Amino acid sequence: MRSEDSRRSAPRGDAPPVRSAELEARLGHVFRNGALCETAMTHTSWLNEAGQPDRSDNERLEFLGDAVLDLVVSDLLMRRFPDRREGDLSRARAALVSETGLAQVANAIDIGSFILLGKGEERTGGRTRPSILANALEALMGAIYVDAGFDAAAAVAARLFEGRIEDVDAHARFDYKSRLQERAQALWQKAPVYEVVAEDGPDHDKRFEVALSLGGRPYGRAVGRSKKEAEQGAAAAALEAIERGEKP
Repeated sequence: MRSEDSRRSAPRGDAPPVRSAELEARLGHVFRNGALCETAMTHTSWLNEAGQPDRSDNERLEFLGDAVLDLVVSDLLMRRFPDRREGDLSRARAALVSETGLAQVANAIDIGSFILLGKGEERTGGRTRPSILANALEALMGAIYVDAGFDAAAAVAARLFEGRIEDVDAHARFDYKSRLQERAQALWQKAPVYEVVAEDGPDHDKRFEVALSLGGRPYGRAVGRSKKEAEQGAAAAALEAIERGEKP
């Protein structure tokens, strides 16, 4: 049997070694072709300073990984929430694969410490920059896909995004105010207006009634234990009205 080292290609040129075994342990994937892991961790700033035209930075793998993550995360969401509507799934996926979402996942396994960065980027905090972290994670997913196929990429994504899927999905589903803002702007270029029209109950158990209007027309009303809860309820009622075809 070949040893793990014999399955890897040696680092090319004068690059500092990527701590691939440690990174693989965090990913839960052992690369058959170690050069893919090395390339995924090579930022263009390092390559520009190193002056090695025979090497590649991670931008092509990042391009591939972006598409891989869209498909993999879509598949994970479809399997986890078989009865969820397309709009809810789309919002959850958008949050998970956004720059912020990917950077949070990358931070959780400290991808920043593995990236080959140029000295300039190093000095200006590149290892913690969300765009660099998100791109590196995408590049790694592209590298895993090339190395071992879709199932391997899906398995890694399931481990990395586990726990975040539930949280992001709940936020995407129940943030009715954001959803209404998007729909109202897209359909009528109007922003909803919220007004507290009544308060009731003792300080420790208050109820707030909020009325929502669009273009000056009443469009939703709800009661909640807080102003925010009541506003979310009013926004949910307005979204239901939009689904019924009502216009402001």
